[in-house]
Amino acid sequence: MTYEETLHYLYTSIPVFQHIGGDAYKPGLDRSLALDKQLGFPQQAYKKIHVAGTNGKGSTSHLLAAILQASGYKTGLYTSPHLVDFRERIRVNGKMISEEYVIDFVEHHRPFFESLQPSFFELTSSLAFDYFRSEKVDFAIIEVGLGGRLDSTNIITPELSIITNISLDHTQYLGKTPEAIAFEKAGIIKSGVPVVIGECGNEGVKHVFVEKAKELNAPILFAEKEDVLQRTSLTDNGQWIYLSTDFGQITGELGGAVQIHNTRTVLTAVRLLRDLGVVISPDAVKEAFAHVVELTGLMGRWQTMQESPLVICDTGHNIGGWEYLSVQLKEKQKNHPSLRMVVGMVDDKDINGVLSLMPKDAIYYFTQASIKRAMPVDSFAEMAHKHGLEGSNYPTVEEAVQAALTDADPADLVFIGGSSFIVADAIPLFSNSNNLINN
Repeated sequence: MTYEETLHYLYTSIPVFQHIGGDAYKPGLDRSLALDKQLGFPQQAYKKIHVAGTNGKGSTSHLLAAILQASGYKTGLYTSPHLVDFRERIRVNGKMISEEYVIDFVEHHRPFFESLQPSFFELTSSLAFDYFRSEKVDFAIIEVGLGGRLDSTNIITPELSIITNISLDHTQYLGKTPEAIAFEKAGIIKSGVPVVIGECGNEGVKHVFVEKAKELNAPILFAEKEDVLQRTSLTDNGQWIYLSTDFGQITGELGGAVQIHNTRTVLTAVRLLRDLGVVISPDAVKEAFAHVVELTGLMGRWQTMQESPLVICDTGHNIGGWEYLSVQLKEKQKNHPSLRMVVGMVDDKDINGVLSLMPKDAIYYFTQASIKRAMPVDSFAEMAHKHGLEGSNYPTVEEAVQAALTDADPADLVFIGGSSFIVADAIPLFSNSNNLINN
């Protein structure tokens, strides 16, 4: 098979949550354990850090990978979903898995996959574990796909577990309350393995984590209570300057208000890793924070796509994410005559909750991503109008982005988001040789 044929097989023969949602969700660890056994337990060949949470786990995972990489460790990174290329999910020292490895893995194990019928995410996780072993990584940062307790990545025993925060998302699978969701996320806590909690949100959630850690004799640290940050400030170009307790001044490449919380979580995790004997220098931490995009290939986190007009995209797609994005947009909007919003969502989110947080005084370009789960643009726009959001409808992200750029003055701000898949459709428009910028 060619690489394209292999991807077609994966996308059409195996249910893909990214594309079809709940029909692809297969909770439970039996299939993951069977895959692990079939492959000879590859995830036992290296040290691991397990990262769960409703929001922030992607940025946290990339930052930790960059820190370990800058410290001289060969570092694997497994995240989801991808934005442009499937291979973004699996990286070693920032470099994506090769097309050949994906092809060979699927061809070699295809008979077993077809008898087991794993989900797309279960198969992809096993591919990542196998690839990291073949690359002889020292560490692998493993991001949870959905929840934690029954997620296919939860067959690992890591050196450190991290839970970034709790917000209402995927409630049809994880529970209707923050406490119920916290119970699912707390499922990654392992016996005797330290865990870092980024944000608790409320005492009920904190109680869930404390009780689970106590039950498993797992040391627990709450990043909000740790003295890892003394002061923060924002530069004119959108970068954060952190005065850290352990490493002095750090420049953070990632923009957005939420990064303060992610930074507290990461610095708390680094402090704990150093206590465990992992050698991490101040220079490595500074290098990682300043160049995380280059080191790991991270995309879509308050990312500047072009300067005039200023175009920013962000993958925030739920209430927890938009509580920060709405503040960030309001602050950013002060420096621009008009704010133009290219937005769409998928149909399994709290759409009304997110729409209530979007700015009322923006010009909207409603659209839909090129996946089955995308909410039809007409339905999405109708819901948006009920929240006082006004604009026009466009059947594709490309048409919406083109319209926003055509309408915008050089000093305007254009935001692209509402869903990871809107951002995924938009990024190639700014990176191809014949992109919208040059049209």
